[in-house]
Amino acid sequence: MNETIDDTDLRILQILIQDAKRSHKDVGEDVHLTGQAVGARVRKLQDLGVIEGYTVKWNPERLGLGLQAFVTVFLNSGDRHAAFRAFIATREDIVEVHRISGEGCYLMRVRTGTTEQLNQLLEALLPYGNYRMNLSLHVEK
Repeated sequence: MNETIDDTDLRILQILIQDAKRSHKDVGEDVHLTGQAVGARVRKLQDLGVIEGYTVKWNPERLGLGLQAFVTVFLNSGDRHAAFRAFIATREDIVEVHRISGEGCYLMRVRTGTTEQLNQLLEALLPYGNYRMNLSLHVEK
């Protein structure tokens, strides 16, 4: 742990993880600081790289993107990594990619609206190697 981060910083971080839209003044009431002091601590956490950015929680099903799958990719050979990484960079339906150890080379989380769109993605993967797919049935928090 970085010595410049104290318990108050960690409490501020936890509050912002739960709701990043809370004002510095509002957070300050919970941690007994002024809004200005909270703002300075938030900037410090950003400068240290602890806070990397902010995001929005959204409902993909409302946009017709309710089909989610996890795809383990087994590349044909070791020289396919660069081409595969270039491929995944072009795909909006690939939400998240992890290079993994153990069984497989990459684990991807993909989101589509239909099984046909998912099938098209899987077909596009075949030049790079084989895959194993698991459909997500329900998301737990």
